[in-house]
Amino acid sequence: MDDLQTLDRQYVLHSYARNYTPFVRGEGARLYDAKGKEYIDFGSGIGVVSVGHAHPRLAEAICDQASKLLHTSNLFVIEPQARLAERLVELSGYDMRCFFGNSGAEANEAALKIARKYGETRFETKRYKIITLEHSFHGRTITTVKATGQESMHKSEFSPYPAGFAYVDSIDAVYEAIDDETVGVMIELVQGEGGVQPFDKAAVQDLQAFLHSRDLLLIVDEVQTGVYRTGEFLASNLYEIEPDIVTLAKGLGGGVPIGVAMTRLKEIFAPGDHGSTFGGNFLSTRAGLTVLEILEAELDSGALAERIELFSRALERLAESMPEHFTEAVGLGLMRGLRCVDAQIQGAILEAAFKEGLILLKAGRNTVRFLPPLTISRDEIDEGFKRLERALLAL
Repeated sequence: MDDLQTLDRQYVLHSYARNYTPFVRGEGARLYDAKGKEYIDFGSGIGVVSVGHAHPRLAEAICDQASKLLHTSNLFVIEPQARLAERLVELSGYDMRCFFGNSGAEANEAALKIARKYGETRFETKRYKIITLEHSFHGRTITTVKATGQESMHKSEFSPYPAGFAYVDSIDAVYEAIDDETVGVMIELVQGEGGVQPFDKAAVQDLQAFLHSRDLLLIVDEVQTGVYRTGEFLASNLYEIEPDIVTLAKGLGGGVPIGVAMTRLKEIFAPGDHGSTFGGNFLSTRAGLTVLEILEAELDSGALAERIELFSRALERLAESMPEHFTEAVGLGLMRGLRCVDAQIQGAILEAAFKEGLILLKAGRNTVRFLPPLTISRDEIDEGFKRLERALLAL
């Protein structure tokens, strides 16, 4: 442990506030450290490990693909990429095409380039501005961090940032912010880093109708909400809207890096307009296909809905029974949060839970965030909440 900590501090850039617990293996929603201590993982690698740790079907698919072919580049057709694109379009219910990258930030970069080209080619005068919402989070690249509606993330040492973004504090405020240079609006239907905050369904539907009536784009960032996290394949399906662009990442690969920008603007890119060396290679798209197969079965069997109901009841019970710690339970599906009375309580809960062998996540607005594997078992849910209750009693 000491050697590993020394190596990390000496050779890895200090861009993370590290917890130096070395995990060595996992199974389902459980992780084990080098000393053999077990943890219930209610964070799933920030919503990435959607089918749990070491899922046998995913491990088998990855090993099988690795023994055949990992990468050829996008200069050649890639069978699992084409098949994954087909499946994503079918499951979404939207008439779209896909661009594959390696992360949510890359998917959002692609979305922004799509919007910029649309604004250049669709209108008589150039439109390029994107409106985003306060408390949003869209990535860590120079462009996507500027798209993020959190002033604290626009640090001066990384400036100058690309122009072309405007921020509003609510969906209702979008309308007045639109001007003759606006090409679209980019939103998360449930803000993740911003405090697990869902938006009102009717307000989102009205916004979509308004934008479409003016040929402006609705871009929905589903990097965290997508791939069944909210109980449907897309949160957009739950909201009964049809975006122009949808971005995915996190849970799609089950731990293998992948990002996707899906768009109804099927002819927007010409060869050379955009690209990715690694994006959509044999390994990542084979993993994505397997993850979708696993999660489709969980949805169809009703198991996912049962887990959502069980998790939701447990959170509501905690929020109601401990008003000294929590103001409300928030979120949708298995993207949930407990809003704490202040940041001090939030931090204390995360620390106490970890000591009890429970991994939780931090989010904005003093929120403790829960993103468990979508395949988490009833026993793992029950044990996780027992540990959380012990942690709360220890505060």
